[in-house]
Amino acid sequence: MQITVSGLHTEIPASLREYVEEKASKFERYYDRVHTVEVVFAAEASKLKCEIIARADHHATFVAKETHEDAFAAFDTTARELERQLTRHKEKHRNHKHPEADRMG
Repeated sequence: MQITVSGLHTEIPASLREYVEEKASKFERYYDRVHTVEVVFAAEASKLKCEIIARADHHATFVAKETHEDAFAAFDTTARELERQLTRHKEKHRNHKHPEADRMG
């Protein structure tokens, strides 16, 4: 899985970059077909906006955004939202070929 961390109108400290790459690498746990994750931090007035874009098989794209004063908090909140989206997508498409298996158990 390819992880890209970038900043618009702001520098990304090495500590934040390492934190983001470590946490973003765990997105595969929620949906194993994720290929690329792009994390963008943008400076807006006194706050930072964090946007995570995850691309998976079959042109599935997942986007989550959050604005916060602290970059780490903005990323954590955005990551939780993306994890929820990935989990819901995986559950929705699981057993797609065998829907009767859901009713039996």
